Amino acid sequence: MSLAKFLLRRTLQGLLVIWGVVTVTFGIRVVAPGDPVAVILGPGASETLQEQVREDLGLNEPLYVQYVDYLQGLVVGDLGYSYQSRREVEIMVVERVPATLELALAATVVAIVIAIPLGVVSATRRNEPADYGATTFSLVGISTPNFWLGIMLILLFAVQWGIFPSSGRSVGLGEAVVSLVTTGHANDLLAWARHIVLPAITLGTFFTALITRLTRSGMVDELGKPYVTAAEAKGLPGVLIRYKHVLKNTMIPIVTVLGLQLGTLIGGAVITEEVFNWPGLGSRLISSIRSDDWPLTQGILIFIAVSFVLINIVVDTIYAALNPQVTAE
Repeated sequence: MSLAKFLLRRTLQGLLVIWGVVTVTFGIRVVAPGDPVAVILGPGASETLQEQVREDLGLNEPLYVQYVDYLQGLVVGDLGYSYQSRREVEIMVVERVPATLELALAATVVAIVIAIPLGVVSATRRNEPADYGATTFSLVGISTPNFWLGIMLILLFAVQWGIFPSSGRSVGLGEAVVSLVTTGHANDLLAWARHIVLPAITLGTFFTALITRLTRSGMVDELGKPYVTAAEAKGLPGVLIRYKHVLKNTMIPIVTVLGLQLGTLIGGAVITEEVFNWPGLGSRLISSIRSDDWPLTQGILIFIAVSFVLINIVVDTIYAALNPQVTAE
């Protein structure tokens, strides 16, 4: 199978997944308790006004008509209007994307910086205290709930020691970089870094543990291959062998997991954003659910699904380009 056909097949599969997400979220809205008209008008509205709003929103139409209308709107990028704010849903989603992407990318950086060196040390010092420590860290990291870890970090580093802020986001990364370039002062950038440290650690802990274990297992497999023995026989330094040759051959599955997990981090940031009051998609999703704002809830869920599918397609395509056996299979 050629790369173009592989990409076409992955794209069609992604569209099928997105359609499934849209259908499920629409079905949940239909069966969920509560009346959208009551959310919009509040208590005490007259029957005439309620019927008028239902007609304006198309809620008096059969379900299949509402479903088709919603799909048609999605095709042209129309996600509807928020019940609470009366604003376009696509605008409310897009304006929160930068904060969520910043958090997801920061968590990825935390995971890479900690996990890869830790996995290399664990693989090269098997059955030693360093290996046991890294394995224990991985087990604890995978087993620790994000919300509990976030609360503990707030209590320790924000409340007890006052090192980092406990919540919020004073300035966006883009604004901080622009301020640094135009004024030459890094105050905004430092403020952004102080606010994102605790959320990034909270969100990236599970990811760190996963990459540590993946790096260790890949390194262990590579260290037993003949080319490592040949490099050692030539007298190459151990650090050079481990990081230039062995780690390089281990990076393909790690890069694949990094790409796939980025989509998971975008969707999984909901709890972390709520704990730290981070102004991203997650906190807005929780707010929309609490207020029965279904157009906004659907819009955020669909955006997360589309992001996850696109990231998967890009990662699969890159992996297929690097490893032609994938397209052959």
